[in-house]
Amino acid sequence: MYPDPASRSASLFARACEVRPGGNTRLAVYQAPYPIFVAAAAGCRVTDVDGVERLDFINNQSALVHGHCFPPVMAAAAAQLQRGTCFSGPTDAEVALAENLQHRVPGFERMRFTNSGTEAVMLAVKAARAFTGRFKIAKCEGAYHGSYDFVEASRGSTPANWGDARRPARVPYSKGTPPAALDLSVVFPFNDVEAAAAILEAEKDTLAAVIVEPVANRPGMIPAEPGFLAFLRAFTQRAGIPLIFDEIISFRIGVAGAQAGYDLVPDMTTLGKLIGGGFPVGAVAGRADVMAVFDQRKGSPAVPHTGTFNANPVSMVAGLATLKAFGEAEVARINRMGEAVRAAIGERFARAGVEGQASGAGSLFRIHFTGARLTDYRSAYPTPAGQAAVSALHRALLNRGIIVSANCSGNLSTVVGDGEVERLLDAFSASLAEVRVPA
Repeated sequence: MYPDPASRSASLFARACEVRPGGNTRLAVYQAPYPIFVAAAAGCRVTDVDGVERLDFINNQSALVHGHCFPPVMAAAAAQLQRGTCFSGPTDAEVALAENLQHRVPGFERMRFTNSGTEAVMLAVKAARAFTGRFKIAKCEGAYHGSYDFVEASRGSTPANWGDARRPARVPYSKGTPPAALDLSVVFPFNDVEAAAAILEAEKDTLAAVIVEPVANRPGMIPAEPGFLAFLRAFTQRAGIPLIFDEIISFRIGVAGAQAGYDLVPDMTTLGKLIGGGFPVGAVAGRADVMAVFDQRKGSPAVPHTGTFNANPVSMVAGLATLKAFGEAEVARINRMGEAVRAAIGERFARAGVEGQASGAGSLFRIHFTGARLTDYRSAYPTPAGQAAVSALHRALLNRGIIVSANCSGNLSTVVGDGEVERLLDAFSASLAEVRVPA
């Protein structure tokens, strides 16, 4: 049972605290009183250092769409390791991965690889500024686009500081955020066309770009309404600025990402996670004229971009193996399972007489202790009692062999079957019976 002060995980965390601040390198994997250290994983099962096996519905924050140790990825990576891990020169693998992505998505005319989703967003922002000659970046309240000052405004705002719902305050996420970063940020509410229009129109001559997630992850795993994205597309075209889609998480929703379901094409898209097959990766893809700011063939580019591990060949071959096994049939199957999971969670809330729901799209889900309609960051923001219930549910699921994130969000991999889904739902029902739910 977790927590167990005599466990190896507890002991390892104590050691980690002697060499790392907070004993941690990734805030997303921390949980109190200590994180569970992993020994090994295969398919949809993870074994911790104490020998406890659990079903994995996080998949390294959605990066492993085929689960752990997917044989084609393991084979491709192993073969590349025999050829070399990194070089001071390009490889055919990066060309092949870029071609695969370009064939999948109409708007991916040109692309560059980075080492993480955060880096991809940073690069997209630099490209937009160079392309437009402007500096402000507009983003949605509550949205997470990586650890980067210029897109972190109002990432973690609270009722105490978030201000007017129709004109959200620009709140720093990290202590020490330069005031200039906030001055160059514009924050607007998600899924509210009227409020967004008023804010963006006033800034249209100063904006370099608008960045948005088609499925707002941290605000509550809430899909964008078609009219909202259509407005952003029309506005950015009118203003002559790039529209950036952050599909680092939502790209798994379709063969061509979530954007394909909205019948519009952004100017740039940031990617990460699944396109690396379990290895570090990020990418920016988009219009050839916008991406030309990186082109060095006629002299110094407008945006010089380098990095020792950009397009690392191990990440490239792993990503290509992942995408080759992630076609229409595989996407449709896990999306159907995701829809069934969300519906079943809602039904089990109702059966238990507890107010709650599961939001999400495709193979993504998040559990909420509220029956209110979820449209944006504020509507999904939990009350103190709701947050306590989420934390209690997370721990109860963990002790029934189910891994979801600390905010009770998760995703399905292609190696999950009906049996694993039933285990998830049965564990949810049993756990819900133990949770003190908000009045």
